[in-house]
Amino acid sequence: MKWDERCFSCLISRVSLECRLCHADPSLEDEIVDECARILEEQKAWPLPHPRIASALHRHAYRRLGTCDPFRELKERSTKEALEVCRRVRPRLKTWRDLVTASVIGNTFDFGVLSHTVAGDFSQYFEEEFAAGLFIDDTDRMLPLTDRVVYFTDNCGEIVFDRLLIEFLSRQGSKVTVAVRDEPILNDATRAEAEALHIGKFADLLTTTGCGCELGVRLDCLPKDLARAIDSCTLIISKGMANYESLSEYQGLPPVAHLMAVKCEPIANEVGVPRGKKIAMLRD
Repeated sequence: MKWDERCFSCLISRVSLECRLCHADPSLEDEIVDECARILEEQKAWPLPHPRIASALHRHAYRRLGTCDPFRELKERSTKEALEVCRRVRPRLKTWRDLVTASVIGNTFDFGVLSHTVAGDFSQYFEEEFAAGLFIDDTDRMLPLTDRVVYFTDNCGEIVFDRLLIEFLSRQGSKVTVAVRDEPILNDATRAEAEALHIGKFADLLTTTGCGCELGVRLDCLPKDLARAIDSCTLIISKGMANYESLSEYQGLPPVAHLMAVKCEPIANEVGVPRGKKIAMLRD
């Protein structure tokens, strides 16, 4: 997915959030915001997918703020909240569709998206959204394709529910490769957060997307083990909007299951659903 002018204010709002999370002086925040706005003006004319542009922006902000993980405390809080809800609802999650729906609800742990608010009471929110179900539900078409799966994760908190889905796949005999972010960026999960939840116990391979501090998926700099897994897999499971924006640019991939809450208008328009809806959409 290429640049959309509506992305400008959303990306800049995330830079401001990063400054606030680091308790930056207001004058430094103004400088960083101005610099990032100039970077956007330069890069939006380039033929780059949106995650590539956003990644460059956040890397610049992190360097100026002198941090590698401004979202660390929010990630820890999200994981705690998700674990509390997961312990309570897990006995009710019986089917593949149940687990996919829970995983998509978890995708709402996404801070700084201008048109999206993370639920203050995640327990109540989970119950309401689980009852509402998926707006696009291709889960029945996905399940027969799960012999060999590459699973691209997204946010912390969310990966608590991803673990349940990965455990289901493992127990039914699927071979699962799980790919997390190579380095911290936004509140995305890295190897450290995945290992803390023992996700590797249910994955045949736990690896990273490569590329360092980078959103989405770049096929040009994947680790060799992940590239091999994609070449031989029967299904890619792609969590969240940045992974959607990246993978939708590529042709010739295995079938891709996009699991996400649609949190912004540009992606809602491209997918053809109202903003805020939750989808499990198979692209084959």
